[in-house]
Amino acid sequence: MTSAAERPLLFLDVDGPLIPFGSPTGRWQGAPVDTPVAVDQGNPLLTRLDAGVGARLMALRCLLVWATTWKQEANEVVAPRIGLPRLPVVEWPDADAAGSPQGLHWKTRPLVEWARGRPFIWVDDEISAIDRLWVDAGHPGPSLLHRVEPAKGLVDADFRALAGWLDAVAPGRP
Repeated sequence: MTSAAERPLLFLDVDGPLIPFGSPTGRWQGAPVDTPVAVDQGNPLLTRLDAGVGARLMALRCLLVWATTWKQEANEVVAPRIGLPRLPVVEWPDADAAGSPQGLHWKTRPLVEWARGRPFIWVDDEISAIDRLWVDAGHPGPSLLHRVEPAKGLVDADFRALAGWLDAVAPGRP
């Protein structure tokens, strides 16, 4: 059996991937980017969470890690609504790292450091080509930077891509 320390990581953002910004008609709503509006039970964006997404994420059998500005509030507010247990949380540095290439997402370096060479997936709606290039050049293990369409959130095609990558990187995992 593969231990949690050996499983690939899946860094998970909330706004965009789990809370889509699109309306039921598919039109962009201009919701805030990766910042909880009011992290309490009255947050109207929480109604956009899909209660079944947690089980689908758990079925991927990787180590799920919150990679969101929601921080611990993701465990308190989001996780119970989608059926996830408490997850580890990436703690963000106070300031963007000096000397970062222009266009590099502020999450990229901390996620690579957190992974420490382990295979990882980063699921976010703000991933760019420069993030992919930087991770390819600076991370010794396999990685998948998977950009989710923020108007739709995680959909079947995203789960197929994640599962396919995990099958290729860690075949036969329990």
